[in-house]
Amino acid sequence: MREKPMNAVHDSMSRQGLTRPREGRMIAGVVAGLARRFGIDPWLARLLFVVVLLAIPGSQILVYPILWVLMPSEKPSFVTAYPPAV
Repeated sequence: MREKPMNAVHDSMSRQGLTRPREGRMIAGVVAGLARRFGIDPWLARLLFVVVLLAIPGSQILVYPILWVLMPSEKPSFVTAYPPAV
């Protein structure tokens, strides 16, 4: 069966570690996800994003929504609250 194109993009980004975190988001978690992927502090990544936005106006306004759609949200980590079956 052929995989849908968006699912293929999400799977590819997930394998590369590019996911939007469930916690610590400011808007959609795109910059936080990029920061986590490249091992830098999310606040530093946000600051760099704003600096680049001021230096090259407009480009990030196009890139951010595209990444918002393409980057999958982090999968929830479920913890069972039930005791194991005996």
